[in-house]
Amino acid sequence: MQHIRNFCIIAHIDHGKSTLADRLLQATKTISDRDMEDQVLDDMDLEKERGITIKSHAIQMNYEHNGKKYVFNLIDTPGHVDFSYEVSRSIASCEGALLIVDAAQGIQAQTISNLYLALGNDLEIIPVLNKIDLPSAEPEVVKDQIVDLLGCKREEIISASGKTGLGVESILEAICERIPPPKGDPAAPLQALIFDSVFNSFRGIIAYYKVINGEIHKGEKVKFFNTGHEYNADEVGILRLSLEPRDVVSTGDVGYIISGIKDAREVKVGDTITSSARPCEKGIQGFEDVKPMVFAGIYPVDTDDFEELRYSMEKLQLNDASLTWEPEASAALGFGFRCGFLGMLHMEIVQERLEREFNMTVITTVPNVSYIAHTTKGEVIHMNNPSDMPIATMLDFIEEPYIKANIITKTEFVGAVIKLCMDKRGTIVNQSYLTTDRVELVFELPLGEIVFDFYDKLKSISKGYASFDYTPIDYRQSDLVKLDILINSEQVDALSALIHRSRAHEFGKKICEKLKELIPRQQFQIAIQAAIGAKIVARENISAIRKDVTAKCYGGDISRKRKLLEKQKEGKKRMRQIGSVEVPQSAFMAVLKLD
Repeated sequence: MQHIRNFCIIAHIDHGKSTLADRLLQATKTISDRDMEDQVLDDMDLEKERGITIKSHAIQMNYEHNGKKYVFNLIDTPGHVDFSYEVSRSIASCEGALLIVDAAQGIQAQTISNLYLALGNDLEIIPVLNKIDLPSAEPEVVKDQIVDLLGCKREEIISASGKTGLGVESILEAICERIPPPKGDPAAPLQALIFDSVFNSFRGIIAYYKVINGEIHKGEKVKFFNTGHEYNADEVGILRLSLEPRDVVSTGDVGYIISGIKDAREVKVGDTITSSARPCEKGIQGFEDVKPMVFAGIYPVDTDDFEELRYSMEKLQLNDASLTWEPEASAALGFGFRCGFLGMLHMEIVQERLEREFNMTVITTVPNVSYIAHTTKGEVIHMNNPSDMPIATMLDFIEEPYIKANIITKTEFVGAVIKLCMDKRGTIVNQSYLTTDRVELVFELPLGEIVFDFYDKLKSISKGYASFDYTPIDYRQSDLVKLDILINSEQVDALSALIHRSRAHEFGKKICEKLKELIPRQQFQIAIQAAIGAKIVARENISAIRKDVTAKCYGGDISRKRKLLEKQKEGKKRMRQIGSVEVPQSAFMAVLKLD
C-alpha cells in the first residue's frame, strides 16, 4: 500500500490535461507506441471530435523510482463547468491532484473552482505549468499567479509541455514524493466506494470503485450498502487500457467488478460495496447528490418508441451519473421524459449520445430552470415545467433561482462583459484585479437568463479569453409570466416558456418569426401567436397556398367560375377549423438557438 499513488488531473478547458495524460502513459510504458494516439483515454467519438473530455477516465500505471516499484492510479477529468460533477467524483477517490495551468492563458475560472473542490477534500496539490513551449507563453507571470493562488514556493511549480514531453519525468517523481499513499486498514471489513459505472451489452453493468478498507476477492459474495442487494463477484480486476482481471484487489487500489447486474437502478454512484460474510457497519459518506440546473423534455419522434427511449435513458444514466429524469406527458408530443441537466452543453451531449449510441432520434423542448410558485392558499409548488404553473387567479408570486457568477477576463473586455451581464438582469457584486491586465468580476444573475446562450456570447465578446464559473445561491421573487405559443389557435405546450415580463414581447416576436420560416405552408392561412394568458403579444401569419380551381374553366359564363370559387371558400373555412398543423422537429431545435 505504501507504493500506491491515487491522483487526478484537474484544470480549465483546453489547458492540456488529456495530452499530458498521454505523455504520462507513454513515459511509464503503459501503452505501446503502436497503440498510441491523441487523447488515448477519451474513448467516445464525441470526445475526439470536439476535443473535450466528457467522462472521467481511470487507468493504472507502473513506475520505478529509486529502485522502488510504484503503482499509479490516474483519473483524467473534464474541464467544462457542465461536467464538474465528474470532477467531484474523481476527487473523492484520490489523495492528490495535478493542477495544470496553461502558461499562455494563466489561471482561469474553472482552475479556481476545481482547485477549491480538491482542497475541500484535503488533496495534495502539485502545480504544473503546461505549454511552456508556446511562443505566447509567459511562464514567470503565470508562476506569480500560481504562487498567489496556492501559497506554494516557486520551485514547487513544475514546468512541462504535454506536446513535447518536457518535464514529464519531474511530474512522475513529484507524484512519488509528494502525494501520500492511501490510508486504510487491509484487515478491516471491506469498504469500497463506487465512483463510476458503465454498461456492457455482453456482461451487464461494470462498476468502478476505490477500495478504502479491506480487500475484494474474486468469487466472494458482496453486498451493495444503499440498495441492500447481494451479488457474486464473478470478476474483479484493475483498470488498464482494457480491463485486467485479478484474483484480489487490495486496500487503496482502484478497480472494477462484474457481477452480472442487468438493472441500471441497482448501481448507484457513491454507494459502498461490502462483503456479505463480514459487512462494514456504515457506508462511506461525503458524496453529494447532483443538483440539475437546466430542465428540458425529451420525447421520441415516434410515440411507439417510448419504452425503447426509457431503456436507453437508463443505460445512459449509468455512464452519466449527473443526468436525472422522470416521465411526463405533453399534449403536442405524447409521452416522454422531463430531464435535468447540468447545463446546455451537457444537454447537447446527452441528445447526441442518444442518437449515436442508441439510435434514438428525439425531440427536445425549450429548456428552462426550476422555479418556485407560491399560491394564494399558501401552497408551495416546485415548477420544472411551464405547464406546472398555477392559473393566474391562484398565483401569489414566483421565485426564481439566482447564481453567483465568477468571470475572469482581460481588462480590455470589462465594459462588454458588464454590459452583457446587465442585459441579463445581473447585478455586479465585486471587481478585483488579479494582475495588471486580468480582472475577476463577480455577478449575481438569474439562472434562467444564462441557460441559453450566455456562455457563447461571453466567449465571443471576449475573443475567447473570458472564463466563467458559477454556484447557485438562493431563490428570489421575480415578475415572471408564462408565454404560450398558439398555432392556428391551438396551444403547443412544448414551446411554452417561463420568462421575465420585460422580455416576453421581444422573445415571443422572435419565436413567431422563426416558426413562420420553418412551418410549411398549408392550403389555409395559419396564424402563429405568442400569448400571455389571454393577451396576444406577437403574431405572424403564414399565407395559404392557392390552388387554382378555375384553371379548367376556359371561356363560358362567369357564374361557373364564381360557383367554384365560392365552393373553395367554404372548403377553406372548414379546413381552417379542422386542419391540424404539423410542427417540424427543426422548429423545436431552432427555438433553442434563438439569439
